[in-house]
Amino acid sequence: MSDSEQHTSVIEVEDLVAHYGERQILSGVNLNIEKGEIRVIMGGSGSGKTTLLRHLLGLNKPSSGVVRILGQDINRIGKSAMYKLRRRMGVAFQGGALLGSMSVGENIQLPLRIHTKLDESTIRIMTRMKLEVVNLAGFEDLMPSELSGGMIKRAALARAVITDPQLLFFDEPSAGLDPVVSAELDELILRLRDAMNMTIVVVTHELESAFKIADRITVLSGGNVLITGTVDEVRASDNEQIQNMLNRRPRDDTVNADEYLRRLTTVRR
Repeated sequence: MSDSEQHTSVIEVEDLVAHYGERQILSGVNLNIEKGEIRVIMGGSGSGKTTLLRHLLGLNKPSSGVVRILGQDINRIGKSAMYKLRRRMGVAFQGGALLGSMSVGENIQLPLRIHTKLDESTIRIMTRMKLEVVNLAGFEDLMPSELSGGMIKRAALARAVITDPQLLFFDEPSAGLDPVVSAELDELILRLRDAMNMTIVVVTHELESAFKIADRITVLSGGNVLITGTVDEVRASDNEQIQNMLNRRPRDDTVNADEYLRRLTTVRR
C-alpha cells in the first residue's frame, strides 16, 4: 500500500498461527486496530495474549499468517526497515524494565540517544516535558530503586513516549498496583491518547481498568479470539468463557482419567 492511499488501520493481523516447539499457541488470530483507538487485549493465563503481543512487536516469527504494522508486513521487511518502523512505536514493559544503574532521566533518554542525533540541551528539555506529562517532574535524578511501583510504571511510560510514537504498546499497566494508583494510570493512558493522538494497545487482565480505557476489547482463549467488541458488547456476550471471566467464576476443568494417563506414559521424542 502506498503512502498516498488512505489507511485508517494501524495494525492488521490475518490468520496468525504461532507455535512454541510443537505446541500451538495462536490458532488463526485475526485482528484489526484502527488509528487513534485504545484496544485492550484480555485473556486468562495461557490464552496467548503475551504471544500475540510479541508478534505485534516483531519479536517472534509466526508459523503462518500476516502481521501488518502501520501498513508494513513486518515479517517481510528487512532489518533496516524494521528498525525505522520501531522508531514509530513505543513499548512500556510489564514491571517497567528500567535499568537500575541509570537515573530516571537517563532511562527515559535512552530511545533518543539510540534513535536520534539530538543535542544534549534538546534531549534534556524533551525528557523534562515527558516527565511533566506523567506527573514525575523533578524526579529525573532519582534512581529506579528510589521509586514506588506506580512511579516506575509512569517512568516507563515516559520512556515509551519520549519519541512521540504513533503506536504505543503497554503490557499489564496495572499489575501490582493498588486501586488508586491503577486508576491514576488509567487516566494517564486516556490523556496520552487524546493529547498525542496515539493508537494504544494494552494487554491486561484487570477488568476494571479494561472497561475504563478501552474503545474495543479483544478476548483470547486457547489461542483463539472469543470476541472483539465494545465494552458493552463484551459485557452482553453470551459466551460462557467470557461470562466466567467477567464474573470471576473458576473454570470447570474435568479431568479425563484415560487422557491423563496417556499424557503421563507417552514417550516424547
